[in-house]
Amino acid sequence: IVVPADDDAAAGCELVVVLGGDGTMLRAAERARQHGVPLFGVNLGHVGFLAEAEVGDLSTVVAAILDRRWVVEERMTLDVRLFDGTALVVRTWALNEIAVEKRAPERMVDVIVGVDGRPLSSWGCDGVVCATPTGSTAYAFSAGGPVVWPEVAAMMVVPLSAHALFARPLVVAPTSVVALELGDRSTAVLTADGRRVFDVDGRYRIEVRQGDEPIRFARLSRAPFTDRLVAKFELPVAGWRGSGAARVRAEFPEARWRLAEFRHAAVHLHFPQQALVVHSFSDLKQNSAFRIQAWLACTSKSMIAFWVCNRFSASS
Repeated sequence: IVVPADDDAAAGCELVVVLGGDGTMLRAAERARQHGVPLFGVNLGHVGFLAEAEVGDLSTVVAAILDRRWVVEERMTLDVRLFDGTALVVRTWALNEIAVEKRAPERMVDVIVGVDGRPLSSWGCDGVVCATPTGSTAYAFSAGGPVVWPEVAAMMVVPLSAHALFARPLVVAPTSVVALELGDRSTAVLTADGRRVFDVDGRYRIEVRQGDEPIRFARLSRAPFTDRLVAKFELPVAGWRGSGAARVRAEFPEARWRLAEFRHAAVHLHFPQQALVVHSFSDLKQNSAFRIQAWLACTSKSMIAFWVCNRFSASS
């Protein structure tokens, strides 16, 4: 069945399966939001931070969807209002962020920032980003903002290349209202998720607050957000000694777990009932008696200890 690509495209659906990258997910969110239909993303792009599965997992995805084996995760949105004096002229929303950016590349834009009806500071800058926790790994992340876990209800305010002493990223309460005003000679472009675009100047006042309608994502499991960060950004976690290492390996096999190169003649692996001496890295990889989970520590004397279990191979 082919339906028009309008705001009612998801009406009556249980689930919206999105094939593409994060941009496609943001487009699908426009269609699904007002009907409260969860989105399930299959990444065909680069990082695909919003997606739940990779294209190689399609068979598993199809089986899970047919069995209705998914859990729903709600993500905070932004309610964005544009005023001309006291008149509301535009109202829109965003899942990731709204950005107010200079229109002329050769000039800065003057932005006055207020929180909860009180002025905070003014910046001569390239622009300002207001982001949700979901958007904290998008534009705000590139601009030097903090990574915020999705369960945290908060808004980020991140100046872009500000020429000011007080120009650090801000984290404000979800109940707060962030106001942005432009200088009299400033012209800028307001974008919501990079999709909805509006021209603004010194006449306008932009107010940003938490939205009433969240976006719902369908997940195959409630994996910790930490694991998603590690997998998507390929973060170096070798050496972690926590009890969650085995689960991270099992749930995110695509993450790159690198073993240290052995630079000494022998490495001793000691356990209560057995010990093994390997004379080279290749010997260790070929030895089937032990399976390496993760390397633990390397001291200044190059004494290397390992956790070993039979579950994982020694591939690097």
